[in-house]
Amino acid sequence: MALSKNSNSNSFNKKKVSYISVPSQIINSLSSSSLQSLLVSPKKSSRSTNRFSFSYRNPRIWFFTLFLVSLFGMLKLGFNVDPISLPFSRYPCSTTQQPLSFDGEQNAASHLGLAQEPILSTGSSNSNAIIQLNGGKNETLLTEGDFWKQPDGLGFKPCLGFTSQYRKDSNSILKNRWKYLLVVVSGGMNQQRNQIVDAVVIARILGASLVVPVLQVNVIWGDESEFADIFDLEHFKDVLADDVHIVSSLPSTHVMTRPVEEKRTPLHASPQWIRAHYLKRINRERVLLLRGLDSRLSKDLPSDLQKLRCKVAFQALRFSPRILELGNKLASRMRNQGQYLSLHLRMEKDVWVRTGCLPGLTPEYDEIVNSERERHPELLTGRSNMTYHERKLAGLCPLTALEVTRLLKALEAPKDARIYWAGGEPLGGKEVLEPLTKEFPQFYNKHDLALPGELEPFANKASVMAAIDYIVCEKSDVFIPSHGGNMGHALQGQRAYAGHKKYITPNKRQMLPYFMNSSLPESDFNRIVKDLHRESLGQPELRMSKAGKDVTKHPVPECMCSDRQQQEQQSDA
Repeated sequence: MALSKNSNSNSFNKKKVSYISVPSQIINSLSSSSLQSLLVSPKKSSRSTNRFSFSYRNPRIWFFTLFLVSLFGMLKLGFNVDPISLPFSRYPCSTTQQPLSFDGEQNAASHLGLAQEPILSTGSSNSNAIIQLNGGKNETLLTEGDFWKQPDGLGFKPCLGFTSQYRKDSNSILKNRWKYLLVVVSGGMNQQRNQIVDAVVIARILGASLVVPVLQVNVIWGDESEFADIFDLEHFKDVLADDVHIVSSLPSTHVMTRPVEEKRTPLHASPQWIRAHYLKRINRERVLLLRGLDSRLSKDLPSDLQKLRCKVAFQALRFSPRILELGNKLASRMRNQGQYLSLHLRMEKDVWVRTGCLPGLTPEYDEIVNSERERHPELLTGRSNMTYHERKLAGLCPLTALEVTRLLKALEAPKDARIYWAGGEPLGGKEVLEPLTKEFPQFYNKHDLALPGELEPFANKASVMAAIDYIVCEKSDVFIPSHGGNMGHALQGQRAYAGHKKYITPNKRQMLPYFMNSSLPESDFNRIVKDLHRESLGQPELRMSKAGKDVTKHPVPECMCSDRQQQEQQSDA
């Protein structure tokens, strides 16, 4: 009984308190009186104690006292535990929403008018809320699972050790200044990027000097950007100085030479085919012009040429200084609040038209897409004999906003995760994104993050806008594309080359039956989807087991090796 215990024990019990770690933002918003009422329980009245002390032998009084003590203890516990809920309430003392903070920079207005909420820091890198209870014992109230955990890179690092024969051939190739390769690359920025990589390799195969590639005006976006507007030209030349001679324009001795134009390069042409069909012609005419190089060069090349492709893609093709500066600023603004996820959402009108898919919004929007496809059947990218439903079942359609939302929830993305979304204006406007913004309100794109006037110089430059998206996505902790495409493939290789940063490849084909099963409990759906993606988190994949796959998407083993393999290559060199 409490009356029979010694005074020291009784004193200890009276002084025993519970501790809670509360974010500084909450503490600053509370007055001292509010903190007192939250954290200090009422003291017992001495008069009340004296009133009951003279009759403690009376059983009725004794049971009544026990009842009051129990009731009082329950109330006290209620007062002490109340503050525990504070770290999980976004606005415990205010109903006013605040925009993302940029460390003193002016806040940017949302381009799509999407609601954004601030992030309450708990002072921990993994944002777990920690409380201290029961005399100092730590307990974790909230964990974020392994969503931010990076895949095991297995020790693979970039290693571009060219053979002695390659280096020997370089001496004669670089001295050759009398034949030149001109290339015109088309498509969007990432598609042009792929063709530039292949143009460098073809120039090497032919032993020709490469004139800086010409970027064809994009027929969809009307972007007239030139190479130096997008990429750092001098860096491009310097990095490849030991591989291919690159010039900004044809020398005066060749200006009047009419280039031989070749439009019949087949898909996936081998180096042997390139030499057999083009070498004599370029030797004779001195200038060769190639167009439409998209997928024209084989993906299965000799090891040295594969390494050259990686060198161009991951080292030489750096964005121009002004693009890098702005892209890094936006990435820094996302990083200010900690980890962030980037999504490449493909919901633009032209994407639905080209893929042969339907947005599934309303019959009116489906009709818009179908009409555009009927007027321009050439826009459909292959497999024209497949219906929309067949394409959807085959996993060839972009994920919708609702499907992306369910995927993120199944993968246990934290509700307060900061998300950067790349891509153009979705067909249907901001309403299309509501499933995502309701579940993940901290949702930003470049227009949300940029300060007034920062994007104005690039307003009509779709390729520059794509480059800015590329930079912010590349620097994110986790990247997920809603559809494949050139940007998704380029970032997959870039993130692998950077140490296998987390890249989640949606398993669209296998997920679809579960998306369509309305009777499947959400818990079962989440478990199944998470299990489907255990091997699709950006782990190292050997390109050798993927014949015909691009080395700039799967750089292992040609362009990356383990520590031991790297040491062996260095000793051979």
